[in-house]
Amino acid sequence: MKIWISDIKGDVDIINGLNHYIGMKTIHKKDFPEFVFLPSAVITFAGLGIVVLVLNRKMPYYIWTLLFAILGIFSFYDFYKWEYNYGHNLDPAAPIKVPGMSYQPPLFGFKKLLNFEVLSQPDIAGWFYIGAGAILVGITFFEWKKSIAK
Repeated sequence: MKIWISDIKGDVDIINGLNHYIGMKTIHKKDFPEFVFLPSAVITFAGLGIVVLVLNRKMPYYIWTLLFAILGIFSFYDFYKWEYNYGHNLDPAAPIKVPGMSYQPPLFGFKKLLNFEVLSQPDIAGWFYIGAGAILVGITFFEWKKSIAK
């Protein structure tokens, strides 16, 4: 399954069929309000980046970088919360029940859930977002250190 900025692609029907047995809710695009506002938010944020570039001042850049970091942290928290709800709020009438077992996929990395192996990682756009954030924070840190040294 691949989660895009405004859609879910891949073997969603197969995953929903398997998740049914352990009592997880089915996954549907309409259940994610993020798909409605996230594309606009990204375009708006890119537009703000152009404004920051044109202004060519440090303070707007620092604010923009902080907003970028907050948006990234909030996005990861939102995704974690989504995974937590899907993996812990199980239907008590599910055909397969393992007492004390939750089926929350990892935010990052690999996890074995019963006889399933789950790998969760960003795709190319996610890695670009993480890389851009690291560059922005790195430049901010460099400029801050440079201003202290004066």
